[in-house]
Amino acid sequence: MNNIDYDAIFSGSIGQDYHLLKLIAPLATAMSKLVGEAVARYPSTAKTLNIVELGGGTGITTLSILSARPDVQILSIDNEPVMQNQAKQHLSSWCAEDKLTFLCTDALSALQAIPSASVDIVASAYTLHNFLAEYRVSVLQEIWRVLKPGGQFINGDRYALDDISAHTRLIQEEVGGYFRVLVELQRLDVLQQWIVHLFSDESANHIMRETEALGQLRAVGFKDIQLQHRMDVNAVVQATKP
Repeated sequence: MNNIDYDAIFSGSIGQDYHLLKLIAPLATAMSKLVGEAVARYPSTAKTLNIVELGGGTGITTLSILSARPDVQILSIDNEPVMQNQAKQHLSSWCAEDKLTFLCTDALSALQAIPSASVDIVASAYTLHNFLAEYRVSVLQEIWRVLKPGGQFINGDRYALDDISAHTRLIQEEVGGYFRVLVELQRLDVLQQWIVHLFSDESANHIMRETEALGQLRAVGFKDIQLQHRMDVNAVVQATKP
């Protein structure tokens, strides 16, 4: 994986979506890459690796997974048609090869329609933190159900620090970065959107505190739960269904 020029891959396929996100939230693009690397390490001798992606958005994480290994077949789920249509355009060549299909609906409804023990990996990046806490628990339960024994949940996301003061300092630095980049670009419209969204991310009914979030995975039934690649408020979590 180390010899892949990710910037070249993403710039060519995703274009402006990737460039702007990399400027505003470079750690978010790093998480997408790390999700792809985790998928690449998944041990499998099957001809096809069946992957469900939650919250595919414009396709940045989807592309990371597609670039990770040749044996993947992805169902990418998102309930935002505007972003998903961009992903369809960006990643049309993989669709033509039957490596990628799209479903426009919410995560829980999509998972509930998938047969039990039929999926090798459920992957996501920056999706679960957007869910209300109760809805998120229901999604985790469905992820566990659809995974095969030995299957993995791989999530690059905002996992808030347990230390609230330290977490708040990191959020303040993050907001300062938004202002530095977007004021210079004269994109106050995007700045407003990100600040408003951040208020939702940090609200009590959305925020994923690290210890609580990992405890929820254990309560669902996952084992070998690992939080890796901590970068400020961002981290990759991997969990295995026994």
